[in-house]
Amino acid sequence: MFSQDSEPVVLKRDVKAIVVPAGMEIDLRKGALVYITQAMGGSFTIYHEGSLFRIPGTDADALGKEPMEPPVLPENASDDEFEQIIWDQLKSVYDPEIPVNIVDLGLIYDFDVAKTEKGERNVMVHMTLTAPGCGMGEILVEDVRDKVAIIPTVAHADVELTFDPPWSREMMTEAALLELGMM
Repeated sequence: MFSQDSEPVVLKRDVKAIVVPAGMEIDLRKGALVYITQAMGGSFTIYHEGSLFRIPGTDADALGKEPMEPPVLPENASDDEFEQIIWDQLKSVYDPEIPVNIVDLGLIYDFDVAKTEKGERNVMVHMTLTAPGCGMGEILVEDVRDKVAIIPTVAHADVELTFDPPWSREMMTEAALLELGMM
């Protein structure tokens, strides 16, 4: 996974990282030399001592990077505008091993939006994984929940993980197939 294009970085502080693809959390220490192999959607995949790790965008400062700005919802946004912001947020979630967002991978089936009495919104995202035993599954679910929860007016964001129908390559967009050299 390490390549000449990887950016070397010395960690600015201790940081929790997730082992890819196992999904276990470990501590990386300040001063460690790591290599950023992927920086997409605000999260980072790094290479360190023979392994890959994922560092969430909320810890971008540990890498000397700026965190991603939260989305902006126009005042009096229509339901369609709100739904487009959800899609944009979902497209900012990337599998740490694959340089394609989860929407283009076909992992998002749909989402439901319900307005509350206070004018806020509850969002339920229905998604799957490329494989039921994916070690990064809970991390991706957490990323989706976090990216939707930071949208203004969202009171509650939740994710339903389903394997019916099971994911297949046919669910990927043409752009994803091209990016992965599968066309």
